[in-house]
Amino acid sequence: LSSLSPSLLRFMCAELTRGYFLEHNEAKYTERRERVYTCMRIPRELERLMIFGIFLCLDAFLYVFTLLPLRTLLAFLRLLTIPCCGLGGSRFLQPAQVCDLLKGLIMVLCYSMMHYVDYAMMYHLIRGQSVIKLYIIYNMLEVADRLFSSFGQDILDALYWTATEPKSRKRAHIGVIPHFFMAVFYVFLHAILIMVQASTLNVAFNSHNKSLLTIMMSNNFVEIKGSVFKKFEKNNLFQMSNSDIKERFTNYVLLLIVCLRNMEQFSWNTDHLLVLLPDVVMVITSEVMVDVVKHAFITKFNDITADVYSEYKASLAFELVSSRQQNAYTDYSDSVARRMGFIPLPLAVLVRRYFHLLITMKVLNSIVILGKSCRYVKEANMEGKLFKRPTAQTSKQTPKKANPSITKQPSPRAKPFPPAPPPVTEVTSDPPPDSPPKPEESSSETPQSTELKHRATNKDLLEIDRFTICGNRIG
Repeated sequence: LSSLSPSLLRFMCAELTRGYFLEHNEAKYTERRERVYTCMRIPRELERLMIFGIFLCLDAFLYVFTLLPLRTLLAFLRLLTIPCCGLGGSRFLQPAQVCDLLKGLIMVLCYSMMHYVDYAMMYHLIRGQSVIKLYIIYNMLEVADRLFSSFGQDILDALYWTATEPKSRKRAHIGVIPHFFMAVFYVFLHAILIMVQASTLNVAFNSHNKSLLTIMMSNNFVEIKGSVFKKFEKNNLFQMSNSDIKERFTNYVLLLIVCLRNMEQFSWNTDHLLVLLPDVVMVITSEVMVDVVKHAFITKFNDITADVYSEYKASLAFELVSSRQQNAYTDYSDSVARRMGFIPLPLAVLVRRYFHLLITMKVLNSIVILGKSCRYVKEANMEGKLFKRPTAQTSKQTPKKANPSITKQPSPRAKPFPPAPPPVTEVTSDPPPDSPPKPEESSSETPQSTELKHRATNKDLLEIDRFTICGNRIG
């Protein structure tokens, strides 16, 4: 080539006839193709997880209206028959019965306090504000809801443990009173906050111009910017998925409240429902699109396979199945609250008058999700963990043989609530001292090793607790 004199004709011929071979870098292009296939699988796998999680939240929500009143009544009858039948044991009531009584009392007190709140006055007060003010108020309410959900379940857990922990002196039971009033105050404030959210959304639906509704919907797309360009691991993605499930279920309930309020104002005229349906469908569609795009790019940038959502689903199913065991250490509705940050009590106080005949719906929903959970647990090969009694870290007694049969009331034991596992922190924080050390990441690892890293055992997922605001950044 050096002997040939340069010319434009030779340059054009070389450019037109120059070839290259993609198989010389086969690993790189194969990895790129797998990423495309993973992004295409994300919508299906994510929606399967979302649907299953929404039904779990629905079951915990309907539990407050259906089984909780019956369990509270049984516990109250047990309390009344103690002077006649005698103690017959070391406890007046079982720990679960004490928790049921406390939940029932909180619901009754908050229900009575909500009668003094004027929804119409709140609606017209919000309607008189400008669009920018309403947008700022709605964003502040979302942040406050996440903070309330994060701290609210801790308040309720502190109340349950204070009321049920073994005490040597009767004077120690006085500590339940301040915890109880703190829990009532929290549930009432959280219910008011959700009511203001529903009123703001109702104003957006009933305004003549849809500018406020459009601004609220555009706020969901801002969430993509704050999530997809950050480092995520499998546990952090699990946190964000649970928080998305809770957020989507809460939005569905708020939309239902808005539709019922408008239908009530128009004497249950179905024509007005047809007017609201396009806006409802638009809000739901935008929520689904944002979740799909967000999870698709997070899995792409962090080399996470789509099979991880099946592991998340199996972990949620394992919790549901294990809560039906005799050695269960918590109620299922409380487990959902800790896992997803969804606390059903404030929402149940708000929508109490719209639900009257939900026993059948609750039973059918429980049967369906229990059957699905058993299938997911079997597919994930996690049946053996169901028959293992949870080891208490502070207990010195040897645990008895677990009974896999399903029962309604667990037997009393010396330590009714084993200590919760340490919470999961951000990626930049150090792991807990009792957790297994993570393998160090290497920049030279192959795609196969990356896939194996994200297909680790489900033990880490089962030990995760407190998924309230982690993964949903408050910016």
